[in-house]
Amino acid sequence: MNGTAPGTLSRFEHVPLAVFPTSSEASRAVAREIAALIRARRDANRNAVLGLATGSTPLGLYAELVRMHREEGLSFANVVTFNLDEYYPLPADNPRSYRHFMQAYLFDHVDIAPGNTHVPDGSVATAEVDGHCRAYEDSIRAAGGIDFQVLGIGRTGHIGFNEPGSPRRSKTRIVTLDSLTRRDASGDFGGESNTPRYALTMGVRTILESRRIVLMAWGQHKAEIVRAAVEGPATPQVTASFLQEHEHVQFVVDRAAAGALTRYRTPWLLGALGDQGLEWDPAMMRRAIIWLSQLRGKAVLKLTDDDYNEAGLQDLLRIHGPAYEVNLAGFYQLQHTITGWPGGRDPRRTKPGDAPVRPLRAASAGVFPKRILVLSPHPDDDVIGMGGTLCRLVEHGHEVHVAYQVSGANAVSDEALARALRFVRDAGLAGGPAGERLRSLCSGFEASGSLPETAEVQHWKGLVRRQEALGAARVCGVAPGSMHFLDLPFYRASPGTRRQLADGDRSIMRDLLGALRPHLIFAAGDLDDPHGTHRLCLHALRDALSGLSGEPWVGESELFLYRGAWSEWSADEIDLAVPLSPQEVLRRRRAIFCHETQKDMALFLGDDRREFWQRSEDRSRRLAETYNALGLAEYEAIEAFKRYAPEEFLRDLPL
Repeated sequence: MNGTAPGTLSRFEHVPLAVFPTSSEASRAVAREIAALIRARRDANRNAVLGLATGSTPLGLYAELVRMHREEGLSFANVVTFNLDEYYPLPADNPRSYRHFMQAYLFDHVDIAPGNTHVPDGSVATAEVDGHCRAYEDSIRAAGGIDFQVLGIGRTGHIGFNEPGSPRRSKTRIVTLDSLTRRDASGDFGGESNTPRYALTMGVRTILESRRIVLMAWGQHKAEIVRAAVEGPATPQVTASFLQEHEHVQFVVDRAAAGALTRYRTPWLLGALGDQGLEWDPAMMRRAIIWLSQLRGKAVLKLTDDDYNEAGLQDLLRIHGPAYEVNLAGFYQLQHTITGWPGGRDPRRTKPGDAPVRPLRAASAGVFPKRILVLSPHPDDDVIGMGGTLCRLVEHGHEVHVAYQVSGANAVSDEALARALRFVRDAGLAGGPAGERLRSLCSGFEASGSLPETAEVQHWKGLVRRQEALGAARVCGVAPGSMHFLDLPFYRASPGTRRQLADGDRSIMRDLLGALRPHLIFAAGDLDDPHGTHRLCLHALRDALSGLSGEPWVGESELFLYRGAWSEWSADEIDLAVPLSPQEVLRRRRAIFCHETQKDMALFLGDDRREFWQRSEDRSRRLAETYNALGLAEYEAIEAFKRYAPEEFLRDLPL
């Protein structure tokens, strides 16, 4: 299996790696290898024994195998499968179980014999768990062992549910789930408190006994853990690193998941770039200069020839040196990202000597005022990720629209909604049948501590988030008529069903873009959110722009991605840096505070226990400190953005 991205196994990598431009291409490559195995075993009158994984990573693989079955006649009659794991306790008929997942995405769509599919039983009695796990091992051996094991990798580095600390010789057993693993799964279970604490899983040794292993990973949120598993030592703290010991293993990743590897992040450590098919373009120069500045603890303009030489950057000096010239090039690149006019300045009010609006380069740079669309996946991502910039855009006189892509209802606790319902009840604002229904719900909550999972309750939770968003918009100065609540349908998927974009989602996005024809689009590029909503929202934007690519305004528009609650741009990725005053930081905080249901005990905090306003302030203040340490001006806070032209976004976005 060969990836199409440049580069071969480097001296930093301890496991074979195939890097593909997209997860779709990678999934097809893995599917072809599995199909070849199945057919070879059929011709030899033998079974093909597959070890299978669940989660979002293998969905493309299973979809391709189903397509090959339907369109190419790939039969699964000689296939036996063993799944890695299952939540415990959780019966097979629960829509959130991995047995249900496998039936929905593979088993029900191919001709595999039901008796040939094996998933650990999450309903087995506690006293029988150990015996069930031993029997699972016996079944694998009776089938002749696993021929081809498919793996994903969790953000803790786990394979199966072998969490950090799992021993190399572990076998199938019951385990306690890591807190980060539970938080990542909480979106499927309606909150962390409802997420199982235990699971049954194949052990590390069980996995390593497979004859062939392929680990798949997609997206930038997997980049750091892929680097740890591929370039770090084999350690129980990253159980995927034990795969380095296997003779027939391969990591199959997309370009985004490979982004933290040395060959991509700091390729100069591998030797001259020309020998790797790379060049010292401005982006690579800036990355190297910032890396060296932070490594040496010096401002960019203070770096010397010795600093470059001792850090392995002789090649950069040879082509663009000496250090004085290289430093200036890097410094000017950084300086030119900074602007106080993120949407451009009114040319009628521009005076000689005013600072240029450097980061804007689209055909609309001279247009004023601009139509600006801010896309917010949830009703609070706009103010968390770019609240100061949003206020600035409105103050500068641009036509600013904010579109909330999903309702955010899933992040409203039953307690928060019950408070609102009790207020309406006690204020006597609801009468008739509606009042009776409301009183019944309040009584039910007071008795059980929960509300029913009905469409009506979800609708009310969405209305709570909408009112919070309206309040935050007032703080920022956005007119109510410029706010759009899209309520994309994918977010309303039933429990236990994986969210996927459909034509309805894309149509809503296309209609909005076509109606507004924005000169600038600001969208959330924070793909580390634990429930995956941001990723699907960005997919929806990409697909909508693709469908509108023939429209002239699309080629003239410009796209900036912001990050907020879950991650931040590194300094070398930033194209637009908007400095904020202390007063603007406080105003952003007031806007975030309008989202009361997301304070204190928000349902989906991820692995960061800070409240969202704290994350926002810490991130923007830390970025200002980074710019200051690099030798630029000192600011209270900075909000940062990465720029894409529409054609770059459609081609290169790491999803």
